[in-house]
Amino acid sequence: MGKNSLSIKCRSNTVSIVISQKPLKHLVFFAGCTFLFICCCFSDSQKAWGAKVVDRIVATVNDEIILLYDLNQTIKPYVDRIKASNYSYEKERQMLFKLREDALNMLIEKKLTDQEIKRYKISVSGQEINNAIERMKKTTFITDEELREELNSQGLTLEEYRKQIKEQILRERLISRAVKSKIVITSEDIKTYYENHKDVYSGKKKYHLRNIIMKVAANADETKKLMAFKKIEAVLSELKQGEAFDKLARIYSDSPLASEGGDLGLFEVKDLSPQLQEAVKVLKEGEYTPVLDTDQGYQILYVQEIKKSPGKTLEESTSAISQKLYKDTVNIKYASWLKDLKSRSHIKIIR
Repeated sequence: MGKNSLSIKCRSNTVSIVISQKPLKHLVFFAGCTFLFICCCFSDSQKAWGAKVVDRIVATVNDEIILLYDLNQTIKPYVDRIKASNYSYEKERQMLFKLREDALNMLIEKKLTDQEIKRYKISVSGQEINNAIERMKKTTFITDEELREELNSQGLTLEEYRKQIKEQILRERLISRAVKSKIVITSEDIKTYYENHKDVYSGKKKYHLRNIIMKVAANADETKKLMAFKKIEAVLSELKQGEAFDKLARIYSDSPLASEGGDLGLFEVKDLSPQLQEAVKVLKEGEYTPVLDTDQGYQILYVQEIKKSPGKTLEESTSAISQKLYKDTVNIKYASWLKDLKSRSHIKIIR
């Protein structure tokens, strides 16, 4: 080899490049030489290690990482379910993308709370885990053998289940320390809620309803519809003249309940369709609606009786309201605390 040649050795491979005296060519060939040297070494390292990328980092949370393997394991049961549901390609793609985003966000939040648990030095003993499992068995009336069978059906070992219980207890203690300890529900809060929800605590109103219906087929022409309407209009005219509703229901109604005078039973307004709600809620006992054009046909509804259950006083409602306000506030405060924790943390998602 001449004086203008350069030999680079990389284990079993040898690359020979002749370098010109001209500066520009020297620079170009030197860069090429470096590239070949790297390729040569990479080739040998692959031979030596048989390297293959099987995992990667999908997110960093402060000084900790989340791996693709962890993300895939989290979403796998749901991915299988989505793929087995025969959605269109575009729908499946959208659902899988959202699933991945939601799961990654959940793993990030879990990593953050794990870090906070360590920072607060929160712990749980093995005996506390045992006690939690025993309480669960008592409240669900299952034996130790039945618990193991249930875990086995879910693909869980007892040790994996104990780990889940431990994580739940740790998170509950974290929430208690970081969120719950700062919440106070005052008597004024309870009173305000009670006053703003009088419809809930003033007792429930139920309507004993009867109906007369003239059924109209979905494919009926205008002539048939008009005939049915004129027929029920005639019934309405008889009602206005003082005829008993149940009597007319037995004679004219197309309902299976006609023989019982069209007796529908007791309903809360919220149990009715929006159309019927508007028609019934303004009626008093003994009043009836005008003719209603409904999905079932033309109807007249009659309020035979209005039953009202006794309401609860503020004092009687205090405990239930306090619990509801506390639970709602915990959820709101926890979401706020987690949002703040995220803003103070270094989180990087790697696509």
